[in-house]
Amino acid sequence: MTEDEARDWIRSRYDVSRETRLATFVDLLRDESTRQNLVSPTSLEQIWARHIVDSAQLLEHADVGGLWLDIGSGAGLPGIVLAILRDEPVELVEPRKLRTAFLQHCVDTLGLTNVTIHTAKVERTTGRAAVITARAVGSLDTLFRIARHRSDRSTIWVLPKGRNAQSEVEDAQLWWQGSFHVEPSVTAPDSLIIVAKEVRPR
Repeated sequence: MTEDEARDWIRSRYDVSRETRLATFVDLLRDESTRQNLVSPTSLEQIWARHIVDSAQLLEHADVGGLWLDIGSGAGLPGIVLAILRDEPVELVEPRKLRTAFLQHCVDTLGLTNVTIHTAKVERTTGRAAVITARAVGSLDTLFRIARHRSDRSTIWVLPKGRNAQSEVEDAQLWWQGSFHVEPSVTAPDSLIIVAKEVRPR
């Protein structure tokens, strides 16, 4: 997906006000990347495809209301993008203070009233989430172990992964049961998304 295709993908689905907020977030992310290593420097050249659409597409796999929990929010990907594109609450959990300071700056600048931020590991947070996502945090088994207490049988897990997504599902199924699907990403052929429902220990 090219940068022009990525912008068109957003425009075809969201109104101008949301696209404008996304563009402001892109500027914030580029600026902060000069001070801390939020994303790969080379990926900034394809920021709309590699980061914005890559995050936004997750909404198409969990079109439900309720709280969306983003574990290891870091650069605000996908959490800030999701908060811009949905009106329901989004919770960002990130243990590093420099990164949560950046996330708070984004929330303040963008006027996002549906976001809460926790400077903590997810293990130290509480409350049931309707949807749980995490980008580049750990294996599927690890994510289920550290965040299971934030879920119930109705929670949808939407987890962007690389080309090894299917093998991660197979490994996790040694310890966990539920409904697991591996979906293609719209941004790159070697990117996949794991969608899991009714996750519970074996």
